[in-house]
Amino acid sequence: MNARFHDMYKKEICPSIKKELNFKTVMQVPKLEKIVISMGAGSYFTDSAKMEQAMQALTYIAGQKACYRTAKKSIATFKVREGMKTGIMVTLRKKRMYEFMDRFRNIVLPRIRDFRGFDEKAINGKAFSMGMKDYLVFPEVREFLKNTETLGLNITFVTNKDDVQAFKALLLGFGFPFKGGQEA
Repeated sequence: MNARFHDMYKKEICPSIKKELNFKTVMQVPKLEKIVISMGAGSYFTDSAKMEQAMQALTYIAGQKACYRTAKKSIATFKVREGMKTGIMVTLRKKRMYEFMDRFRNIVLPRIRDFRGFDEKAINGKAFSMGMKDYLVFPEVREFLKNTETLGLNITFVTNKDDVQAFKALLLGFGFPFKGGQEA
């Protein structure tokens, strides 16, 4: 596994944020706890073959087995019954989290068409969420699923501190571009 981003966090980003934000100890600097990748099934929940295909796609993207999310209660308007599969998700931690973040930053972001940077408003204290309309920008899935319709994908980066400014500094340290010309 590639631990490049983890080493970069320890050696470069953490001391830089500590100095920039005048933290007294390294323990005050935020660190990533997990990355949650999820898909809402939408109209796929009625077709088990398509649902399985989406499950495989998310497993390839994350590098870890994804799991189904089920409905907690019935909603007649959406034709959803309690216990029905309504989504797919995977939670990445430690080495897999940093490896995914490395692939996402260096391979996937440049492939997103008309990408101008992330919006600062997407940072919500402890979490930064983003949505993607098409998961075919991930090269692992592109060769596997050539002629299929795709689902949207949500990616949430979760940190251990509830500090928007420090979390933004962390993301900038990893090289995540934000709108307004602020890049690492």
